[in-house]
Amino acid sequence: MALPAFAARALGPPLQPEQGAPARTTCPRRHSRVEAELAASRPGSVAASVRAGPPRGVSLGFNSPPLQDEPPKAFSSLAGALRAPLFALLPRGRRRRMHDLRRRWDLGSLCRALLTRGLAAVGHSLKHVLSAIFSKIFGPLASVGNMDEKSNKLLLALVMLFLFAVIVLQYVCPGTECQLLRLQAFSSPVPDPYRSEDENSARFVPRYNFSRGDLLRKVDFDIKGDDLIVFLHIQKTGGTTFGRHLVRNIQLEQPCECRVGQKKCTCHRPGKRETWLFSRFSTGWSCGLHADWTELTSCVPSVVDGKRDARLRPSRNFHYITILRDPVSRYLSEWRHVQRGATWKASLHVCDGRPPTSEELPSCYTGDDWSGCPLKEFMDCPYNLANNRQVRMLSDLTLVGCYNLSVMPEKQRNKVLLESAKSNLKHMAFFGLTEFQRKTQYLFEKTFNMNFISPFTQYNTTRASSVEINEEIQKRIEGLNFLDMELYSYAKDLFLQRYQFMRQKEHQDARRKRQEQRKFLKGRFLQTHFQSQSQGQNQSPGQNLSQNPNPNPNQNLTQSLSQNLTQNFNPNLIHKENRGSQKQGSGHEPSDSSSNGTNDYIGSVETWR
Repeated sequence: MALPAFAARALGPPLQPEQGAPARTTCPRRHSRVEAELAASRPGSVAASVRAGPPRGVSLGFNSPPLQDEPPKAFSSLAGALRAPLFALLPRGRRRRMHDLRRRWDLGSLCRALLTRGLAAVGHSLKHVLSAIFSKIFGPLASVGNMDEKSNKLLLALVMLFLFAVIVLQYVCPGTECQLLRLQAFSSPVPDPYRSEDENSARFVPRYNFSRGDLLRKVDFDIKGDDLIVFLHIQKTGGTTFGRHLVRNIQLEQPCECRVGQKKCTCHRPGKRETWLFSRFSTGWSCGLHADWTELTSCVPSVVDGKRDARLRPSRNFHYITILRDPVSRYLSEWRHVQRGATWKASLHVCDGRPPTSEELPSCYTGDDWSGCPLKEFMDCPYNLANNRQVRMLSDLTLVGCYNLSVMPEKQRNKVLLESAKSNLKHMAFFGLTEFQRKTQYLFEKTFNMNFISPFTQYNTTRASSVEINEEIQKRIEGLNFLDMELYSYAKDLFLQRYQFMRQKEHQDARRKRQEQRKFLKGRFLQTHFQSQSQGQNQSPGQNLSQNPNPNPNQNLTQSLSQNLTQNFNPNLIHKENRGSQKQGSGHEPSDSSSNGTNDYIGSVETWR
């Protein structure tokens, strides 16, 4: 294989073998490689200059075209130095690829160098800025010695002092008991978790007048006794979430046992194999799917105590609870649920001992379900149980002939149903609203004296909120649920009044407790002061007679006691002291009056205690 012309010129004349040396027997490729290496070792040759690379400080540049006869700069290693002269022997395409690789390597090195220098420049600028700040703040110290060194030392001293103060504070006052050491200026005020849950003002104007008994809901529920909490679950009101809170989120001596993969939990009383909760997640649908007020009131006692003898049945109280929701949102949520195939066919609708007939309660669809129905078709069905569902499930249907619409006129029927639902709701042990989750939690805890482990979460984005309806459709939904709209307005007013009443009562109890504590401490102080004075007078009666011209030794003590009582006690006690002093002036002995005043004072202190 013949060498190219430029390679032959670079290598010079071929080397002649020494005399007496054997002839070469290697292959032409290896022979040419050896000759190239020998030529590169000659001083002043072109290959040696190529291997040495360009002079220091001279760069080929990134945009320089690839050279055909000039190889790239050799590597610093020995292997790279030996392979550098062979660059000219490579094909043109391979040399171009190697040149591109070299350009990429140089570009990466440049980026890294620029990044390093940029970070160094930013650090240097930051150092100058901090130095300027410290020079402004600590100007007098900057004139003495080096500014950077003093500022660093001062900053380190401040940091160490702060850490030491934090450690001492945690050691002296580990909890939140030290009220005087709280940094109120640096702590933002804790927002009230019960304010503005519906993104409206926390103030509202009551529309209905309720008595104190209607607002004060305090149930003496003993979980170890025989009372039972019954949860009336209305469809699409958030009852599933609240029902899970009842079995999974309450602090109990014996928590409910909930197994993975099972909806029902075992909620037994402490020390008994008897449930304290009648709900979907504890006893299942024992009275039918989504049983209403009429079904539960007639079914729950027989289910709980049906197997016992009538003489052995305990006299238990049934505390009914439920959750309500805005009628428009609940209606749209039920429509979306029906679109997905929900039918609630398993609901019994038992009233007055029998379920309704097909003529009394016709169906709105003919197939297996009503999936995929449009909203207009859902609203057009006159037998749709979604209309005014909350009023129907909270009222006593036996008052209107159950589902027989021919018993009384429709207007009278609606009025009776609404009044019955309002009365049952008002006399329930508890009810909550889906739009006020935290207030619902608060009222339940205050009503049953049971605390939840984690706070409730307010979800403002639901399936119903994703449905976009115009004003005309909204008005039609409100017209179809006019009874529910009236009931929800009544329930919301009662709910918020109960919440405000309970909060005010809580604040008043806390204020009364603080006042009693202050009175007790004041009485203890006065009692200690009185005892110390009486002991001092008993020890030195002669000194008191010499200093006081009054022959009565206890008169000064009585006067100081009356002054303390005048300053610290109420007007009734002052009136009693005045009457005692009048009796003393009318002829009673002074020793008896002072002893009576002492007994009254100690008795008042014991009353405070």
